[in-house]
Amino acid sequence: MSEGQQAQVEIVATDRPGAHLVRVGGRDQSLVDLDDPRHLAFDYVRRIADVVDDHAPAGGDLRVLHVGGAGLTLPRYVAATRPGSWQVVLEPDVALTERVRAELPLPRRSGIRVRGDDGRTGLAAVRDDAVDLVVVDAFVDGEVPDDLVTLEAAGELARVLGAGGLALVNVSDRAPFPLTRDLVAALREHLPHVLVAAEPATLRARRAGNLLVVAGAGAVPREALAARARSAGAPYRVLDDVAVASSFGGGRVRRDPAARGGGS
Repeated sequence: MSEGQQAQVEIVATDRPGAHLVRVGGRDQSLVDLDDPRHLAFDYVRRIADVVDDHAPAGGDLRVLHVGGAGLTLPRYVAATRPGSWQVVLEPDVALTERVRAELPLPRRSGIRVRGDDGRTGLAAVRDDAVDLVVVDAFVDGEVPDDLVTLEAAGELARVLGAGGLALVNVSDRAPFPLTRDLVAALREHLPHVLVAAEPATLRARRAGNLLVVAGAGAVPREALAARARSAGAPYRVLDDVAVASSFGGGRVRRDPAARGGGS
């Protein structure tokens, strides 16, 4: 999904009735199914939803902050499975949001609020201990923005999470996973328990892919997610703290420019 992009937006009907592909700058960003928002076509979005489903029973309210919006696929899923949930989406591409709202309207009383802020600006405006989940699914030209993988960004994610809350970060990377390693290093400074979920081909360095990094101050749901992963339509692997340290250790903690003494 997008963060600070003002690229060309395409909304394309698919062969599935009611389903549309949202494409930004030539990249597929979201698949929105207006008839069935529980339908999640992208494997990495399904992995995120597995964390959501494990974190709270279906029907139970959640407080979710989404950094990156695009077609609002995951917020629609949460609204459909957990009506009454509090959800805020940070999406700085106002033109994209307006186009999506016009052509792929949100359900009435969805409870989804979209703010035209970038991730760090929007995070700074959220009070402490305000949310159960923070989902970072933001990209510029296929990369997570630099200011969302720093030590200071990790601190902001930890600050807004309530007790037992989790930060979920979707990363596009490939072996030897330099970005994921750096992100894990930063997150562990504030949220020491980390798991990584990805398809086996990506972990085996056969191709680039999406890695979902989940971090919390307390335990992360490795066993529950591993069980879901084994029965998923597109099976994936879940690495626990020890495996993450082995496969994704040695990262460099990145800092905001101001924290490096480089000014703002």
